[in-house]
Amino acid sequence: MKKILHVAVREFLATVATKGFLIGIGIMPLIILVMIIGFRFLFNEEAPRVEGEVAVIDGSGEVYAGLAGYLRPEKIAERRDDFDDLVEQNMPDAVKAIAGSPGAEEARRKALASILGEVPDLDVVELEPGTDLEQAKERLRPGSGGPRRLAVVVVHKNAVVPAEGEEQRGNYDLYVREKLDDRIVSEIRGGLWNSIVDARVQHAGLDREVIDSLTRVGRGRTRTVTEGGEEETNEILNALMPAAFMLLLFASVMTSGQSLMTTTVEEKSSRVVEVLLSAVSPIELMTGKILGQMCVGFVLLVVYAGMGIVALISFAMLGMVDLTLLIYLVIFYLIAHFVIASLLAAIGASVNEMREAQSLMGPVMMVLMVPWILWMPISRNPDSVFSVVTSFLPPVNPFVMMIRMTSTSPPPWWQVWLSILVGVVSVYGALWFAAKVFRVGLLMYGKPPNFRTLIKWVRMA
Repeated sequence: MKKILHVAVREFLATVATKGFLIGIGIMPLIILVMIIGFRFLFNEEAPRVEGEVAVIDGSGEVYAGLAGYLRPEKIAERRDDFDDLVEQNMPDAVKAIAGSPGAEEARRKALASILGEVPDLDVVELEPGTDLEQAKERLRPGSGGPRRLAVVVVHKNAVVPAEGEEQRGNYDLYVREKLDDRIVSEIRGGLWNSIVDARVQHAGLDREVIDSLTRVGRGRTRTVTEGGEEETNEILNALMPAAFMLLLFASVMTSGQSLMTTTVEEKSSRVVEVLLSAVSPIELMTGKILGQMCVGFVLLVVYAGMGIVALISFAMLGMVDLTLLIYLVIFYLIAHFVIASLLAAIGASVNEMREAQSLMGPVMMVLMVPWILWMPISRNPDSVFSVVTSFLPPVNPFVMMIRMTSTSPPPWWQVWLSILVGVVSVYGALWFAAKVFRVGLLMYGKPPNFRTLIKWVRMA
């Protein structure tokens, strides 16, 4: 046991003390910090105001006036104020409490203004219905002369009233200048939709305000009823939580497993392993390396899970997460690590260089990508036959079960513990297989083995 601990400590320190590991573990916080600082500068930077002409060829004769009024700068500013009020009304209470802090309201308004851009100054001009379209579009090209034309709108003659004998109404065609801001295009499209609908309603003898009031339904608050009471439902958090937990599990397991395989291949190719085997047995070496890399992965798990918890606390959203999930996260991490690390240790011991390991590592990676690819269907339907069956199939059962446990419909506890039991059995099987291959392959050199050769080694050992 003492020798195993020595190997584990050596493996752990040899990994965490490297510059690559320190850079890797700190790169995510660094990216987040850069994004925060960068967004702050972007929000404070004022974009140039868009000015130009929007030409309208109104075949219906009833759309131009509404579009011109819709695109007036003061009307655009008024709609943006209404949108800001709507955002504030639908903001969760926890976020409202944060936004109420000094300077937060101003920062929110600046951020929204940066996203929407400066209010454009659009001059909407009407062209005669018989105007040559190609000549009108010519002004959209740079260097064409005259006032800067941003767009040409052609409203179909039957856009408001269908042609005689037809029921289908027409639409419009929109031609824009190259590289025109998509926010300006959205404003024009919104104005056209609003103006055409308004003209159709008026032509039908109806009241647009009455129709809008009948069809407008406010977004109601969703509240989740739990044993401890009621709490506001966060749809975004519910959708991202399964992916976040699975990503934590996947990143920790694969980082530690790949590091274990890499060090094993390096020690074998450099003949260092022959020196190590003079002091410890192959099983002691493999066990120590797996335990050492387990601690490496656990460090990653603690760091990134801690960052997530701090973020939830800062947004007053910690109550939306069941903290007992962290206990199961550790349990399933241990199961996943021992299974994957055992397989990768066997692969590392059976090859001579990293290039040779890729072919043997491919099937393992393909299996592990199944829950990552299907996390959305599993999280949305965690009680389906596929979700239940895969939560008991090693080596993917730890990942699938974490997705199901963090979904909106957690599995019954007997399924969770049955999955843990299956995981423990799979750990024993993976360690048994890896020990056989590790013992034989560690001192084998030459042509890399295939899967059939690995099975022969298991029978030999």
